Amino acid sequence: MSALPADFWETLPLGEGVAPLTRDANGLAAFNKPAGLLSHPNESRDEARSLLTVRYDKEAQCFHWTAADGTARRLWLLNRLDSATSGVILTAASEKVALAVRDHYAKKQVNKTYQALVFGRPHQNFEYWRDQLAVKKSHGRIRTATIGNVPAETRFQLIRHTQKTFSTSLVKLEPRTGRSHQLRVQCAKRQLPIIGDQTYGNFALNREFARMHQTKRLFLHSLETGFTYEFAGKSHAFKAVAPLPREFTAAY
Repeated sequence: MSALPADFWETLPLGEGVAPLTRDANGLAAFNKPAGLLSHPNESRDEARSLLTVRYDKEAQCFHWTAADGTARRLWLLNRLDSATSGVILTAASEKVALAVRDHYAKKQVNKTYQALVFGRPHQNFEYWRDQLAVKKSHGRIRTATIGNVPAETRFQLIRHTQKTFSTSLVKLEPRTGRSHQLRVQCAKRQLPIIGDQTYGNFALNREFARMHQTKRLFLHSLETGFTYEFAGKSHAFKAVAPLPREFTAAY
């Protein structure tokens, strides 16, 4: 891999609130995306509220821009989060590294851990969820239903339950498949709607919670991503952790 410009990482046009987490010698890097930002712009008007505030090539799946010195620069996007979801998002500074890591995603060799704050209390502290979902895309929107033929699997764990004004639970979710809106739909199906979910959640409780805590965010956070990937004839271990946002701890 050719050497990156000395100021490559320090001059990235990061979106508001995006924070670097870690990166390795191959140019694989993780960032903490705040809730409300897009993983990438869908149109030019979206650039100001995206992970990077520059153009995005959907076919190549990379951001591209011109640096202050006139050189062309690119950063490849390796995974996506819903705009309402915060946490770990991965990028690569070279296409070769991007292809190597995407291969691991395709083979389901990436370990992902989320935490969510949900309404209610689960019947079991540990469960393995298996569902058949239906994912539909229409006019740029995704909707997922609980009756379909697309398998979705998630390992579930209760971390803490709190009974105050609301009955809420902090839960750990480890998806074994990567379906659109999978975690949100699987939680809702079990009467554990994620707080702030404006599509699959409990709208009345969302309004009351938002009024009391002065926040309308979706309480779903990509906490940790880890895997070992092959590149340049060697194995490389990578792990990124995005601390749980303070809104979570303030709420429970």
